Amino acid sequence: MTSTITQTDTKQPDISYHPDFVKFQLRTERVKAQLSKDAGLPPNFPQRLTGPLVWEGKDFTDDRDWTLVLSEDHLGEIENALSYFKSLNKPIGHVAQTTFPLPSVGPLLRKEAHQLQFGRGFLVLRGLQPGRHPIDDNAIIYAGVSSYIGSVRGRQDSKTIDGEKKSSMLNHIKDLSQTSVAGKIGAPAYTTDKQVFHTDSGDIVSLFALNTAAHGGESKLASSWRVYNEIASTRPDIIRTLSEDWIFDGYGNPEKPYTTRPLLFHTAAKANAPERVIIQYARRGFTGFLNLPRSTDIPPITEAQAEALDTLHFLAERYSLTLDFQKGDVQYVNNLSIFHARDGFVDAPGQERHLLRLWLRDPELAWETPEPLKERWDALYADVTEKEQVFPLSPVIRGGAGKA
Repeated sequence: MTSTITQTDTKQPDISYHPDFVKFQLRTERVKAQLSKDAGLPPNFPQRLTGPLVWEGKDFTDDRDWTLVLSEDHLGEIENALSYFKSLNKPIGHVAQTTFPLPSVGPLLRKEAHQLQFGRGFLVLRGLQPGRHPIDDNAIIYAGVSSYIGSVRGRQDSKTIDGEKKSSMLNHIKDLSQTSVAGKIGAPAYTTDKQVFHTDSGDIVSLFALNTAAHGGESKLASSWRVYNEIASTRPDIIRTLSEDWIFDGYGNPEKPYTTRPLLFHTAAKANAPERVIIQYARRGFTGFLNLPRSTDIPPITEAQAEALDTLHFLAERYSLTLDFQKGDVQYVNNLSIFHARDGFVDAPGQERHLLRLWLRDPELAWETPEPLKERWDALYADVTEKEQVFPLSPVIRGGAGKA
């Protein structure tokens, strides 16, 4: 949606993509000095969330708690499903549970899909062997296995070519800073830089490790519900700030220079669903990154919003879990309840970090989408056809993640 916001801040706060703890502390002092005494939680927001989605990294002591290891029999079943799909001579957009049959692995994945929505909120599938397959077969395997976690794939980019809509369902997360497109990079996904805590778009974010870096690149997760509880109990005014409208950069779009929506949403309990909060944000949209700085002709964020961004990051860091992301691993994350981040890394010949990403939705178990997110969610998931789906086999910078 679009609207006009009245703000007292006339210039962008001193905040960058990389959080600075000293600046955060000083900003907190300034913001707290201006708080009214009755700055409490917004109406109807919970004082505290409970359940298995509330966790800290220290709660997990054994990676077997979140890892499903594929056996040789499982791998054989996946190979058979690959052969079956290829025998159909259909484009990859037709990959689905019916065309990629997994009679024993499928039920295991459906059980884990329930954990994503109602349990700990994340899963690592271990044992795939990407080195045994060309990239197109790896894409089929990834899409086929993932169809049991979320049967609807989300569009990560869309274009109209010769009158037909073509949507990229697969994105490559790889360092492109030494390539010809280096000057267009506007997101850390295409660099070796650290990615701070954030969410993607969509219900479920998945990453498949085709290869890992020589050093670094560790994957980190944090429960946004645990972060919520800490903020609600210590600084409820920040919950209010997160629940109010923020200005999202349109990056030069003349029709929509900016749009507005909250970062934090509350859904009340219903007969078939518990009370939930959802935080959806990416820091770079408010601070800019590399060749895609925040536009100067739109209203800046406020000091209170800058403090809120830092609060989310540093609390997520405090409560985070670091995953041992190995070659062949597939990571599935509930994007509505978990923040994710990545350490910086160093590549070497033969050890270049290369991940494939899918955005998934599970219609059977999906959470209710808050009204302000429905337009974006429809752009991802609504009426996706087999024909429109494209799976790029080499890295490109997707729309919104680089300079045009």
